[in-house]
Amino acid sequence: MKKPPRISETEWEVMKVVWARGPSSAEAVIEELQRQDPTWHPKTAKTLLNRLIKKRALRFEKQGRAYIYHPLVTEVESVDAVSKSFLDRLFGGSLKPMLAHFIERKKITPQEVQELRRLLDRETRGRK
Repeated sequence: MKKPPRISETEWEVMKVVWARGPSSAEAVIEELQRQDPTWHPKTAKTLLNRLIKKRALRFEKQGRAYIYHPLVTEVESVDAVSKSFLDRLFGGSLKPMLAHFIERKKITPQEVQELRRLLDRETRGRK
């Protein structure tokens, strides 16, 4: 698997629209962005679409007068890359100090703790 490109926070918003909708015109992407946040400007969205093409996160094809944008990376690949980068930078690549950080600072609910226990138990049983 190739390494996904680094995507800025704002570019991520554009990618989320394309991932959710599938191949989309610029107009459809802009419409969805503005539905989520009316302050989105069409020129900003088009600039970000072009940046994402240059980064090889998106490709486009011309259909008549419209450009249709297609993702070149999946959301899962991108989330994995960002998660790994975050974990490496802040916690030396280890999950234990990250979980401890959030648990000790009460940034995790009791329900989330139960869900994590369930996931960890399932993972432990699967490795036997």
